[in-house]
Amino acid sequence: MNRRSSLLGGAAVIGMAVAAAGLMLRRKRAGGPAPLPMMEADPFSSAHVPLDAPVGPLRVFHLGHSLVGRDMPAMVAQMAPEGHDYASQLGWGATLRAHWMGPDEVPGFTEENDHPAYRPARAAIESGDYGAVVLTEMVELRDAIRWHGSSLYLAEWARLAHQARPDCRVYLYETWHRLDDEAGWLERIDADSDGLWRDELIRRAMGAEGVGVIYRIAGGPVLAAVARAAEAGELPGLQRREGLFARLPDGSLDQIHLSDLGNYVIALAHCAVLYHRDPRGLPADLKRADGSRAEAFDPDSAARIQAIVWEVVRRDPLSGLRP
Repeated sequence: MNRRSSLLGGAAVIGMAVAAAGLMLRRKRAGGPAPLPMMEADPFSSAHVPLDAPVGPLRVFHLGHSLVGRDMPAMVAQMAPEGHDYASQLGWGATLRAHWMGPDEVPGFTEENDHPAYRPARAAIESGDYGAVVLTEMVELRDAIRWHGSSLYLAEWARLAHQARPDCRVYLYETWHRLDDEAGWLERIDADSDGLWRDELIRRAMGAEGVGVIYRIAGGPVLAAVARAAEAGELPGLQRREGLFARLPDGSLDQIHLSDLGNYVIALAHCAVLYHRDPRGLPADLKRADGSRAEAFDPDSAARIQAIVWEVVRRDPLSGLRP
């Protein structure tokens, strides 16, 4: 071995040692940024007054990751009033913190935003062009809360939206975890909806100055309700929750990303909450973002699913809908 190789090898070993020491130090820390103080229950509850239904079509900005995706917002646009417009910024499992820090911090930024609906998030929200901003956090949510300051960065984005446009409606889009979660998929949705999405994210974020009210689009609970109906034999053509999820190129089940059917369910939830509209009677035969025809429920199942979605979002006190 020559001297240059020896020096490079030694430097590599030192670098690895420094990196390993840094990793150990990070693991010993209690977590990421300290969570914001939690807003008291009574003022939090009283802040979520029902909203008036929007007058006319909305312009909506979606910030998140692949559980937003391209197809779901495109489906919302096909069911919304004529003139509905939307844009998005996405990443691979991106946190609210990563989006706040800038494109260099967002994994998959180039790939995920290579589509006509992309608009840079900060510029889009600061413009005041959007009457509704829909935010979501990465999952595993417990990791996002512990390591990535979820409540802090939810507050930052909500504050930015309300500063740019005081009448902007800010929503947290509640998602779900993997089907093979060791604690149980339905069980996680049931437990996390209030314990994490509401309390650890929304209640903490709203306790910060200038944030304003953050409403919720309860995607996970809607998906869980449809899955339960399917497994109770109430939805012809859909017997199991797995039918709501995509398939990987090798034919195996994608444990977290949705099929066309699942995206349709979530699009219904968005449309119902954003427009205060009973989704019964909305079309079921839609297109993906690329213009290709999406797989659709049969009319009977679609009608039942629309009713389920409306029931779930109307009873959520954070939806902004009148019960």
